[in-house]
Amino acid sequence: MAKREKNIAMPQSLENPRFVAAILDWPATVHVARLALVGPYLVGGLAKLADWQGAVAEQAHFGIQPAALFAAITILVELVGPALILADRLAWLGAGMLGGFTLFAAILANAFWTMTGTDRFVATNAFFEHLGLVGGFVLVAMLSARRRTSDDPA
Repeated sequence: MAKREKNIAMPQSLENPRFVAAILDWPATVHVARLALVGPYLVGGLAKLADWQGAVAEQAHFGIQPAALFAAITILVELVGPALILADRLAWLGAGMLGGFTLFAAILANAFWTMTGTDRFVATNAFFEHLGLVGGFVLVAMLSARRRTSDDPA
């Protein structure tokens, strides 16, 4: 697919409506979007930090051993990854941490290919929703890299 040149005007019907353009051009939008993407991971990391035994039990529930070590790694990923993305410093690393974690968790917790009936339906939806989050993290890394090579202050 060819890249659209900046100097080629698109037909008005294909442009964003004014209200959409205003939202996308608002300087805070990029920060709000980043927070929306990483917020659940921050909440999860803080919840695990506040309930260490629950965090360890969660790892053990999924057969991950040593559970305490992986609970600590999970907390680290869920707190450091979002911080890197929110600060837009080493966003590629934060996005990679969260994307890899999310993909691993989706495969482990939503193995729909091993299920039948309603369980399969629910797990299939959850798996592909998590895959969508992985795509979001790829976009975060791409946009951060692009911003660093352009004049874009976002």
